Amino acid sequence: MIFNPGGGSMSKMMKQAKKVQEKIAKMQEELEKREIEASAGGGAVSVVVNGKQQLVQIKIKPEAVDPDDVEMLEDLITAAVNEGIKKSQDMVSEEMAKITGGLNIPGL
Repeated sequence: MIFNPGGGSMSKMMKQAKKVQEKIAKMQEELEKREIEASAGGGAVSVVVNGKQQLVQIKIKPEAVDPDDVEMLEDLITAAVNEGIKKSQDMVSEEMAKITGGLNIPGL
């Protein structure tokens, strides 16, 4: 006789875990296609970041380019990119919470 504590609960839990993994994989695929836009300096610099936190596009208005103040342009680009990445991470977190039910699962 084989001792099986909890009956088929382990098998059931493994099936549920597999379903969650499949949903996460599908969500990650979909998020790669989604894009978030962010800007800095009142729109002087705008960026597009995808769901993988990759910079997809950068737009700089001509009036933001001042050869005498390159540092300002660098700051605007940095601010816009960081905001875009943050928005993308927030989007991923929201979608992940829908799948995991808000559970804090390590590694996800």
